[in-house]
Amino acid sequence: MRGDEERVIQAFCDYMTSEGWSVSREVDFVDVVAEKEGYRVLAEAKGRTAAMGLDVDTMFGQLLRRMPPTGPTETTRFAVVVPTAAGVAVRRIPGWVLEELRIDVYVVSDDGSVTPAGPGT
Repeated sequence: MRGDEERVIQAFCDYMTSEGWSVSREVDFVDVVAEKEGYRVLAEAKGRTAAMGLDVDTMFGQLLRRMPPTGPTETTRFAVVVPTAAGVAVRRIPGWVLEELRIDVYVVSDDGSVTPAGPGT
């Protein structure tokens, strides 16, 4: 895993843990699985790269492929976790798509702080 992606994932894991979630990494090809009170969040992350737009598109594709065949449920949400530099690329996804597929967006700043930044967060 590339250096900045590791930083982004670790910051997100620390954030979710501080919010009371139990966190596991690399479960069934998903970067992060968080669980709390019967709810699950399956998250894919990307760090800063030279081709940020392409890598964000890849991240969304990875997340879509990991969704269950029956679709989202009331107890499962999905998330994308990105550095601040990827904000423009993530905003290309229409809000209604994120809402319909129950995809939340989390942004990790350079100092490691995490901000929920999209539908459902």
